Amino acid sequence: MKNKKRISTDGTGGLEHSPFAGLSSLGLPSAPELPVENQPNLQPVQTQKPARNRGRVDIIRQTAHRGGKTVTVVTGFVGIGLPEKEMLAKRMQKECGTGGTVKEGRIEIQGDKRPQVASILTEAGFRPVFAGG
Repeated sequence: MKNKKRISTDGTGGLEHSPFAGLSSLGLPSAPELPVENQPNLQPVQTQKPARNRGRVDIIRQTAHRGGKTVTVVTGFVGIGLPEKEMLAKRMQKECGTGGTVKEGRIEIQGDKRPQVASILTEAGFRPVFAGG
């Protein structure tokens, strides 16, 4: 049977062992001072705004072949890749509080969330147009 050391829980006993206690006696040099020109820039980073008009995208409400469930579909993206579509879809899902996916170049969001999706696309620099029923 091992001899276990017990730690006091009443607040009287301190922790005797510190993993950094031995470092102070080694005489290690302190960190060098950086010249002003080499110090990191602490100014806030400004994000680049998207292009003013990134093109027209269609927002469609569909229920066909979905068991009667309504889905908001965004189509007509020109000039953006799959990673940006996935980023937009994730943002739409978060703000709408629903699920969604990217399929065949389209973004599909569960439910009739056309106004919320349109505002997100407008902020991203697209020109959303409500199409279909």
